[in-house]
Amino acid sequence: MRAYVGITDYDWYRFLAARPDLDEANFWKPGGRSGFAALQPGEPFLFKLHAPREYIVGGGYFAHFAAAVPATLAWQSFDEKNGAVTFEEMVARIAKYRKEPLRPGIDPAIGCILLEQPFFFDEPDWMPAPADWPRETVQGK
Repeated sequence: MRAYVGITDYDWYRFLAARPDLDEANFWKPGGRSGFAALQPGEPFLFKLHAPREYIVGGGYFAHFAAAVPATLAWQSFDEKNGAVTFEEMVARIAKYRKEPLRPGIDPAIGCILLEQPFFFDEPDWMPAPADWPRETVQGK
């Protein structure tokens, strides 16, 4: 069995961790064009926070990946399971992590990594990332 460690931001983690009854979560990729073939359905996908918080803080089980999904469709499909209170907040986060700025009025395409049975550790239970974790890793490994 393989596992994948995806890099996420603290706000996404904190928002979803406060919702213990989640059955699924959308771990979206802001670029939207690249694929995701690291896991087979049912394999674990772990969440590691961006630096300076070098911790694994939870995870879920990979179900499906879809590339180039319009953000509006991702919001209609997953709503707050995207890790944001509003669509506008989600788009602001997408813009923050994109290499190119979003033009006004554009519905950005994102990648959607659907995770089932997400779980989130309380801060005392966070696991330190491996000491040899490459700092230049921006999406996961």
